[in-house]
Amino acid sequence: MLHIVDDEEVIRDSLLWLARSRAIAATAYASAAEFLVAFNGKTVFDAQGECLLLDVRMPDMNGIALFDVLAGRGLTRQLPVIFLTGHGDVPMAVDTLKRGAFDFFEKPLNDNKLMDRAQEALLISMDAGSMALIQRRLETLSVREREVLDLILEGKMNKIIADELGISMRTVEVHRAHIFDKMHVKTAVELARLLK
Repeated sequence: MLHIVDDEEVIRDSLLWLARSRAIAATAYASAAEFLVAFNGKTVFDAQGECLLLDVRMPDMNGIALFDVLAGRGLTRQLPVIFLTGHGDVPMAVDTLKRGAFDFFEKPLNDNKLMDRAQEALLISMDAGSMALIQRRLETLSVREREVLDLILEGKMNKIIADELGISMRTVEVHRAHIFDKMHVKTAVELARLLK
């Protein structure tokens, strides 16, 4: 999902049309506050990918302040931010990029370059969302399940795992089943591929 935050309606409409012409799902907000209300403190993303096209100069809360809120929540990897400005300067661009912004475009925009960068940001967000989802699944495992998981990833058979951990083979089988269920995989090969 491409999120567009710009106080100029004509810019919002133009960017929405441009995104949809590339089959990118998009939604627009007239202010940073409107975006924050819609976002409602979201800190966890799915693996579908999200990107924020953010105008720098807006009344009330400007784009830099919104970026600071998102960066403070550690969200700029899963929600890459591309700044848009009609009043940009080199130091501002350099500063935002150093602080984790994905890119910085000056208006008038090169539509194709902007959408190319937005699509790149969406792919990066998808990867980050996938990694976060895997991490959340890993966090559901018990300490013993993590031990069994590590040995499964080493390619060890149930009997060897049981011997190394001093538990029965049946207990290893139960842990293996729980691990596969929690990680949403059916085989050790899928598990290894997921965690590579």
